[in-house]
Amino acid sequence: MIRRSILWLSEQRRIFRFLRSNTIARRFARRFVAGETVADATAAAQALAGQGIAATLDLLGESVQDAAASVGARDQVAQVIEQMAQDGLAVNVSVKPTQMGLSLDPDLCRQNFTVLLKRVQELDGFLRLDMEGSAYTQTTLDLFEQHLHPTFGDHVGVVIQSALRRSPDDIERLIKRRARVRLVKGAYLEPDDIAFPDKADVDRTFQQLMERLLSEGNDPAIATHDETLLKRAQSTVARDERSNDRFEFQMLYGVRRDLQSRLRASGYRVRVYIPFGTQWYPYLMRRLAERPANIAFILGNMIREGI
Repeated sequence: MIRRSILWLSEQRRIFRFLRSNTIARRFARRFVAGETVADATAAAQALAGQGIAATLDLLGESVQDAAASVGARDQVAQVIEQMAQDGLAVNVSVKPTQMGLSLDPDLCRQNFTVLLKRVQELDGFLRLDMEGSAYTQTTLDLFEQHLHPTFGDHVGVVIQSALRRSPDDIERLIKRRARVRLVKGAYLEPDDIAFPDKADVDRTFQQLMERLLSEGNDPAIATHDETLLKRAQSTVARDERSNDRFEFQMLYGVRRDLQSRLRASGYRVRVYIPFGTQWYPYLMRRLAERPANIAFILGNMIREGI
C-alpha cells in the first residue's frame, strides 16, 4: 500500500511544482540528484572520478509529448556527451527510450539514438538504453537487438529487470548476442502476471540472473545496494576465478556511499548512476517506492551527515 501511494504521488505534477520551489525538498533531492544542469552532473562525476569511481549520467525525463520534444531531449543528451568528453571524463550516458520518442514513433526513436550513438562511438564511449515500465520492454529490446546493437556493438547496452517474469529468457538471449547488460531489480509497479509481487522472488531471480551474467555475460553491470547479493556476486567471481575487470558494480548517486568506497577499495570496478535535470521529482519518488522501509533510514543518515 505504501509503495502504491508513493508511485501515485510520483505522477502528481501539482505536487512537483510545489516541491521544486521548496528549499527543504530541493535539499533532500540534492542528496540523490546531482542538480538540474549538465555542469552539476559533470562536477559530481569528476568528484567520483577522484575516488576512482566511474559514472554514467542520466538526463531525467521520459515520455515526451511530440517529435520536437524528443529531438530537444536528444540534443540535450548530446550536450552531456560533449561536456563529458571536454571534461576528460569517460563518456557514459543512460537514456530512456520514451525520452527519445519510443511511445510516439519507434523510427523516430531509432533515429535519435543513432545520432547519439554515432558520436558516442567516435569518442569510444558507451550509451545504455534504460528500461522503463513493462509496456515498453519488448519495443525497447526490439530497438536494441534489431537495430542498435548490430550497428554499434559494445558501445551500446541495455537493462533487464529481475522483477519481470520474462527476464530469464531475455537474459539468455542477450548472453548469446554478447550484449552488455545492466541487471536491476526494477522500480515500476506492474501487474502480478507480468512481475513478481513478492520481494523474495525478485531477489531470488536477481541472484540467478546475476550468476548467469557473471559466468557468461559480456562486461555485465550488477546494479544493487543489497549487501547479501553483493557478497554472493563476490563469492561467485572468486569461485569462477573471474577477473574483477570483466564486470562492474553499479549504484545510485547518494545511496550507500560507504559501500561504494568499500567496494572500490577492495579492487572492484564501481560505477555510480548520476541523475540530473529538472524532472527529479518522479525519479526520486520511484527510488523511494522501491523500498519504502528505507525512507526513515535515508532521512536518519541525512540528518547525521548534516545534509
